[in-house]
Amino acid sequence: MRVKYSLAAYFAVGLFVSAVSHTEAWADDFKIEPGFVSLFNGKDLTGWGYLTNNFDGKNATDDGRYSASNGVLVVHPKEPRLLQALWTTREFPKDFVLKFEFRAGVNADSGVFLRKPQLQVRDYLVAGPYKQLKNYKQQDWNEVEVTVKDGVAHCVCNGEVLEDAKKLPETGPIGLEADRGQMEYRRIRIKE
Repeated sequence: MRVKYSLAAYFAVGLFVSAVSHTEAWADDFKIEPGFVSLFNGKDLTGWGYLTNNFDGKNATDDGRYSASNGVLVVHPKEPRLLQALWTTREFPKDFVLKFEFRAGVNADSGVFLRKPQLQVRDYLVAGPYKQLKNYKQQDWNEVEVTVKDGVAHCVCNGEVLEDAKKLPETGPIGLEADRGQMEYRRIRIKE
């Protein structure tokens, strides 16, 4: 007996295979380092919010600027351009090491707030201010490490210094800025 498949059936199988492949592309064997605690669970925005609320258990902010899925926290562009900041729901008064990875769209502009002051995180070679970086990978994953000791932050991207002695207040949350273009963050973790 010969079975004929409709074009719709082929299309549905194609979509399924594509979805499975996409999901597997996000899966990896990353293990958080000893002593570090994840600030992003990879599934939703638990532990994050705007200054007046939180998004515990939600996959996206009410305004659609931020979403979470497949291990990635995405900052979505908005037209007209509109600044927004997503904050951790707790503060960090002790010395700490913060590590995260980011991927910036072309000319994307974002930032990570460290107890409120901002470290620019963006498509550095196009948007600056760190246009001389040799190890920055455009439109690919880059790792930032911030070491805060006695109210001073030392910040590196892929091993290259961004800020050597950025002064910070005594305490405050960690934040992610939404400004221009799409930004993606993953593996956001901290060790106090």
